[in-house]
Amino acid sequence: MTRIEFYFNVADKLAKATELCERAVAKGRQLTLFTQNDAMSSSLQQKLWQHSPTSFLPSAYPLDEISAHAPIIVDAAGTHLIQDDILINLKTEHPPFFSRFRYLVELVGNDEDDKVAARQRYKFYRDRGYQVKSTDAAAG
Repeated sequence: MTRIEFYFNVADKLAKATELCERAVAKGRQLTLFTQNDAMSSSLQQKLWQHSPTSFLPSAYPLDEISAHAPIIVDAAGTHLIQDDILINLKTEHPPFFSRFRYLVELVGNDEDDKVAARQRYKFYRDRGYQVKSTDAAAG
């Protein structure tokens, strides 16, 4: 069963996603970042490739030639899923395919609209029997 964790009070979702990617890639994990739209995908991919002056986090779009070898896939559509390890959801609705992944991360910002949408996703998962862990990103 998919493990689900909500990070709430996230000041910058793209920065938090990059941080989580860095930790996961260091452990040999694979990730799919499910973004709101192509503009967010582009911004996130730039952040990944430029996240540090001395290193980068290799990422690709699902249809890129290198996608089979990239540890991070940045995807706004969710129609060409390549791996099933970690899914980071940056959309306001739950990903319809989340249950194929081992681990789902939901990032919740400080905006009230984002919190309302997150509460709906949280309820959706709990109503289906998933155990949901919550972590306050502002506390650490």
